[in-house]
Amino acid sequence: MATVTQNKLVYITYSILDARGMVVEQHDVPVGYVQGANSGILPAIESAAAGRKVGERIEIPLTPEEGYGLRDESLVFVDDIENVPPEFRRVGAEVMFENEAGETKVFYVTAIEDGKLTLDGNPSLAGQSVTCLVNIIDVRDATPEEIRNGRPLDVQTGTVH
Repeated sequence: MATVTQNKLVYITYSILDARGMVVEQHDVPVGYVQGANSGILPAIESAAAGRKVGERIEIPLTPEEGYGLRDESLVFVDDIENVPPEFRRVGAEVMFENEAGETKVFYVTAIEDGKLTLDGNPSLAGQSVTCLVNIIDVRDATPEEIRNGRPLDVQTGTVH
């Protein structure tokens, strides 16, 4: 049975549980990454998967710093609802903003009360400790191109995804 080691392509499924143990995010379709190849996967997950085998399940507690980060109150804005286009006047609406450098960030409408609308650019789990339940689904040798990109190649298109 294959073991998760450096430069292996690893496929996982995972669930994220909040502090109450409620599932807040779940990925049943396997996600692939190359172990140790700067894939963008959370370092705590990669570290916990090292040395594990296909079929193993790992429970990984994540502090805010390891997971979704600390809350940044500078990413919270309150404005009069009249200043907001009607299509965004609902809790949960996504609003995309672009800064002077052309970088985009998604903000969410988190509250509407007393004629005011609150936009928050923090991830919903920012500032919270969570638990990540990871299932090791498959492990194989990564190709040189997959190692360079940190992600698996799409067999049909030859592109990284």
